[in-house]
Amino acid sequence: MLSLDKRTSVDLLIEQFWKQGYLTLSRKFGTYLPEPSRVGMFDVDVIARQKKNYAIGITLTEEDFKNPALPEKIVYLASRHTKFSNKKVLLFVGVPEDRLKMAKEILEAVEPAVKKNIKLFPIIARTLNTTQRAAGKSALFS
Repeated sequence: MLSLDKRTSVDLLIEQFWKQGYLTLSRKFGTYLPEPSRVGMFDVDVIARQKKNYAIGITLTEEDFKNPALPEKIVYLASRHTKFSNKKVLLFVGVPEDRLKMAKEILEAVEPAVKKNIKLFPIIARTLNTTQRAAGKSALFS
């Protein structure tokens, strides 16, 4: 598998947020959106909202899997609540495709109440289509 840079991983994680219907409030490596603030002592990559439900997104790298404190980080971020309404904040975790099995093993050790609040997504390297129109098609507006 190709090694993904952090920016591409965050972009692919944001696509997962969009597919789930979330609006991005802040993100790392963004041009127009602000950087998300730290949650506790951990850096997060994305903060998003869907109506009155909030979500946090992180992407894990090869170095993160070498860190023995990774399960603590995941449990801490997955157990967050909103300040005033005390609603649970969903945690989206983007994992490289070849480390997905290892991430699932880490989540097996997490208690079920916290595990319900975590969505695991594989980050799959793919090329993004930069051309807007196929050759031979006429433009709708000129």
